[in-house]
Amino acid sequence: MDNMRKPPSTIFNSLRFKLITGLMLIMLPIVLFLIYTNFYSIQVVRNQVAQSNSNMISLYTGLIDKSLADIDNYLLKYASEVTGLHVLDRSPEIDIDLYKLERIWQFKQLVNNVTYYEGLDYFFIYSPINNDLVFAPKQTGSADADNQPIKDAIVSLIDDGQSAESFQTGRWSVFRVNKKDYLLYIIKVGGLYIGAGVNTQDVTGPLNLLDLGADGRALLVDGNHKPLKDESFFREQGIDLSYTPKSYRLSGFDEGYLVIGEHSGKGDFGLVAVVPDQSILQKLPYLQRIISLIAAGTVLILLLAFYFMRRVVLRPINRIVLAMRRIKEGHLEMRIAKKPTSNEFELMNEMFNSMVTDIQKLKIDVYEEQLINQKAELKHLQLQVNPHFFLNSLNVVYYLAQERKYGLIQELSLSLIRYFRFMFRSHTDHVLVRDELGHTKNYLNIQKIRFPGSLTYAITVPDDLLDCCIPPLIIQSFAENTIKHAINTDEPTHIEISIERDSRNDEERLHIRIRDTGMGYEDEMLEKLRQEIKLTTEEGEHIGIWNARQRLRLLYGGQAIIGFSNDNGAVVDIFLPIMKG
Repeated sequence: MDNMRKPPSTIFNSLRFKLITGLMLIMLPIVLFLIYTNFYSIQVVRNQVAQSNSNMISLYTGLIDKSLADIDNYLLKYASEVTGLHVLDRSPEIDIDLYKLERIWQFKQLVNNVTYYEGLDYFFIYSPINNDLVFAPKQTGSADADNQPIKDAIVSLIDDGQSAESFQTGRWSVFRVNKKDYLLYIIKVGGLYIGAGVNTQDVTGPLNLLDLGADGRALLVDGNHKPLKDESFFREQGIDLSYTPKSYRLSGFDEGYLVIGEHSGKGDFGLVAVVPDQSILQKLPYLQRIISLIAAGTVLILLLAFYFMRRVVLRPINRIVLAMRRIKEGHLEMRIAKKPTSNEFELMNEMFNSMVTDIQKLKIDVYEEQLINQKAELKHLQLQVNPHFFLNSLNVVYYLAQERKYGLIQELSLSLIRYFRFMFRSHTDHVLVRDELGHTKNYLNIQKIRFPGSLTYAITVPDDLLDCCIPPLIIQSFAENTIKHAINTDEPTHIEISIERDSRNDEERLHIRIRDTGMGYEDEMLEKLRQEIKLTTEEGEHIGIWNARQRLRLLYGGQAIIGFSNDNGAVVDIFLPIMKG
């Protein structure tokens, strides 16, 4: 930490100063902006007018669609119920009188019914095979007089295949004749075409009652959003009549008009209202310009403030967050690079890098300790049920059975049963001395049968110490270590286990000694054992001694002692506090 560079003491490089300055740059425009709260009234008024007119347009569109739906239903019903239509769909030469009578009857039916539908101008039936049009106009409609151009246009439309394709069968489409616009509906029944026409001026008549301002308009548009009247006005004002239902848009030069529209559900046309923006904001044009300038200035200042905050605060914080994420992912080598920044962030970065270094070192130490603990635990479990020991014991049973030494088989089986019974219940911290010695005897008896003539043992312990408590497997582990390293088939090995009281140092302790007549410890190994140097290897060698030390340290702290020496063989002395069971 002594090598840390001292941050500059200038106040202008302080995070506090920078934050206050940045917040002032943000808040001052907001305060000024709040003074001109009338800016919001413009949008509120505009939204209210747009919503009101949108609701009205939707209402009128619904009424128009309902009227058109009534006509649709009538034509569909007419086409399905009138049985004489097929007469018009064949050559009159078959029966000219029947053809004429049927034609007259169809005309009267349509004329009688056309008066029942408001806005409807005419019905018609056209037979392409006979090039014959039955045209039934409403007597009070615009098509009652001088209707020959309408008839010719209908025949031309149906006979011209390409023009007919532009009209969707069963949908209302815009149909223009002599600068008059109609909504035309056609359905095909066999070889006949049955349809109806509605004058758009009659449909949009009620829209003239809407108060849309001096230059406001309400009109129908076709599927391409082209107006059906006042085309020159919209062209001169540069108004685009495209619309989004349930919303509004500004159009025209200087966006001076609100365009509100609703698409018909019955055909390829829509109803549009165009409202001058000036009529909505009659007394607010001057204030509107002032507020627009303020809004533009506020946006610019906010952008500058954001850039300022990003450079001074957000970037340094982002570097710290990025480093923390990398460290969370396991990249402990990650460090925050030194870059020019505020005093506080420089200190934070240096402290962060220092702490990460300490954490990395600590994690490595903990990781190594965990590895050793895991290996010790694994070795401990392996010692509890050693597959090699179990298989070797079964192998001995097999050979004894071949030699029919049933007495030894019984003795071995009984020792194995007692051995495994103890192993399966030795998961407590302490057991009685008599139980530990009994377990050790079972183990040594098994090994005596396995190595006949190569192993002897003796156990001595006063009766008053049999009920003392000691850690499980603490004696058997060292006895097993002797079997592993000291047994020699050339000459017998003797193991002596003794337990007695030790009254030295004014404190009674339990003294456990395990000694054998083997080769003893090598000098280098003995020195390492006395210095308590870790002897564990990757293969788990000597893990039993290290495990015993760890267990005693955890259970007794500094009150337990293990000593190693050579005296015509290996000697292990264990001193434990006396604990009665």
